[in-house]
Order: sequence, then C-alpha cells, then structure tokens
Amino acid sequence: MSTAVLIDGAYFIKRFRRIEPHNSYNGRRAAEFAFRCALAHLVEVSGKAENGAAKAPKKKHDLYRIFFYDCPPLEKKMHNPISRKGIDFSKSQEAIFRLNLHDQLREKRKVALRLGHLAGDSPWAIRSQVVEELLKGKIKFEDLKETDVIPNARQKGVDMRIGIDISSLSIKKQVDQIILIAGDADFVPAAKLARREGVDFILDPMWQAIPSGLNEHIDGLRSTCPRPKLKANASAALSIVSGIK
Repeated sequence: MSTAVLIDGAYFIKRFRRIEPHNSYNGRRAAEFAFRCALAHLVEVSGKAENGAAKAPKKKHDLYRIFFYDCPPLEKKMHNPISRKGIDFSKSQEAIFRLNLHDQLREKRKVALRLGHLAGDSPWAIRSQVVEELLKGKIKFEDLKETDVIPNARQKGVDMRIGIDISSLSIKKQVDQIILIAGDADFVPAAKLARREGVDFILDPMWQAIPSGLNEHIDGLRSTCPRPKLKANASAALSIVSGIK
C-alpha cells in the first residue's frame, strides 16, 4: 500500500511551536519533526495487549512522497505605521527560520517542497488581541505601540496546490492512502474526490480538536506527534484524536 503525506506548512509550524516552544525558530528541528511525523504514519499499530505491551504492527505502508506546502517569507522593507521606523523583514527571525526550514526540507529524501507566494500587498494590521482591547475600551488608538501592529502577509496558491495534488494522486491511482496534516475544512472537496476514487483519507490535526462535522469527510483521524501540554482551562475542550475508523 503506497502512502502520500501532505503537510500544510503554516498549520504545521503553528502546532510545532505549540508542542516545542523552545524550538520555535529552529529550522533544522522543525524539518526533522515534520519528517518523523510523516514517517510515523507508515506503521499502523493495532493497539495494546491486555498486559499493556504494544502489539506487533498491524500494517506497514510504502512511502510515495512527503509534500510540504508553504510560502517564502516576507522579505520586504517597510515602515512601521506607529513608530515610522524602517524594517527589513528579510533579516527578521521569522524569515531566517522559514528559509532555513525550506532548505532543510529540500535535502530530505522523498520530500517535495511546494511553494505558493505572498500577496503583492502586505498592509499593516492590528493584532487581534489588541483589537479586542480597543473595542472593550481598555486602550485608546493613540496608545498603540509599534509591536501592536504586524504586516498582513497573505499566502496565495497553497490551498490550491494541496487540492490539485490530492486530486491528481487519487485520479491517477498513484497512492492507496493520503495523510493530510492540516486542521481546517478547506480540504473537504478534495477529500470527497479522493474517497470516491477509493483512496483511504486520513487527517492528522496534530492533536488539535476539529469540528465534529469533518469526521464524515475522512476515513480516519490520527496524530503521530507528541501531544502538547495542555493549559488547565483547555484540557477539557480537546477531544481525543487517535485511531483509525
């Protein structure tokens, strides 16, 4: 059985930083983490024996390819609208991390890096938590600091590439199973097509809870990465996302 693993890069990075905050800007570690999570899906374990010992692997899959979808980082020079200071985003911690991550992924066996692009305009936006404080009257507009605004760099072409690859892999019968590491509902139309073509479609949300309605559009839900430590007020809200239907 041949398996393709598709990883939504923006989603993966967000969850990776939640799981390993101390490695948030370590491109080498992020690439290795993604690679290991993908390979872990190639073995399905049947569960545990009554004495707690792990049973022998139930099924092993052959890896077709790992696809990682992302965009190049923002590398413009812009002026902060609050401080009026010039900022070279090509030297930012995020840009250096993203470029290093992409370089590390290119060197890994059977990994295909699929890059979209950023929208031509990158208007500044107020951080969501700051907007809430403004609306509640906790702060005034003139109280905004330069760190309260960020460039709104929008990704283009990433979801389209994911959808096209799912469709192509399914229609051409190149794989029997697709693992998608993502967490939103944008993939649903492509997932429906894959399932109609007889492909086993598994979603890996990296332990993030998903809307219950998504379960009807997938064949299984399984996370292979370490489970992130939960905040006290969030532990009751996270549903268990493991096992195959």
